[in-house]
Amino acid sequence: MKVMIHNNPEAIGEHLATRILTELRAANAAGRPYVLGCPGGRSPMPVYQALERQLAANPVDCSGLIVAMMDEYLLSGPDGLSPPPASAHYSCRGFGEREIVGRINRALPAALRMPEVNFRMPSLAAPETYDAGLASLGGIDLFLLASGAGDGHIAFNPPGSMRDSRSRIVTLAEQTRRDNLATFPDFHGLDEVPTHGLTIGTGSIANLSKAVAMIVWGEGKREAFRRLSTASGYDPGWPATIAVECRNAELHADAAAGAVP
Repeated sequence: MKVMIHNNPEAIGEHLATRILTELRAANAAGRPYVLGCPGGRSPMPVYQALERQLAANPVDCSGLIVAMMDEYLLSGPDGLSPPPASAHYSCRGFGEREIVGRINRALPAALRMPEVNFRMPSLAAPETYDAGLASLGGIDLFLLASGAGDGHIAFNPPGSMRDSRSRIVTLAEQTRRDNLATFPDFHGLDEVPTHGLTIGTGSIANLSKAVAMIVWGEGKREAFRRLSTASGYDPGWPATIAVECRNAELHADAAAGAVP
C-alpha cells in the first residue's frame, strides 16, 4: 500500500479532492457515472470541505457523481431494528446528506448539482442487495476509508470480521461504540450509542473498489497508522487492514499520525 504523509489534515483534503474532481471530469467526458465510496465522521471531513472549496472556485458537473455510504446505525424498538431519522445528530444518512451532498450542491449552480437519487446506502430490508447494486454500477471508482482509533473497525465491521464478509447487520463492538463517542460528540454517554449497525462488508470493500484511500490524521490515529503501514495482509484483529488487499490502495496520513515514535 502506497503511504503518503501530508503536513496536516487540510493538505490530505486538498490532495484527495483534486484527485476526485479530476477523475469525475474524466468520467463525465466518457459519459459514465463516477462512484465515490464515503464514510461519515471526522476522518474524511477535510476531503468534503476541500471538495466544497474547489467546486466553488472551479465548478464541475456533479450530476453523474454517485455517493455510496458505508454504514448506518440501527435502533432497537418493539418492532425490531430501524434506522434513526436523518435529523439525528449521529445518523450516517443525515451526515451524508448534510456534509457531503449538501456541501457539493451548495458550491454549485443548480444545473451542475448532484441529484438526490445519486445518494446510496445499504438497505435494512435486504443488506446483501447493496453489493449487487454497486457491482451493477461498475464498482466503486474510489473508496475513501477510515480506521477506528481503538479497535481498527472499518465502517461498522468489528474485530473478528471475516475477510470476505458482505454487507450485513452487525452488533457493534463496545470499543467501536466508545470511539464513536468522539465521532459524534452530542452523545452524552456510552448508553446513548446504538448497539447495532448496518454496514458494508470488508469483502465488499475489497471486491468492489477500483481504488481506495485510507485517511488517518491526528495523534490519536498513530496506532492505526502503525497497524496499517506495517500490515502485509488482512488482520481480523484490525479490520481496517482490508485496505492493504484492495486494488490501488493508498494510505494518507498527516504528520501527527505518521510521526515516528
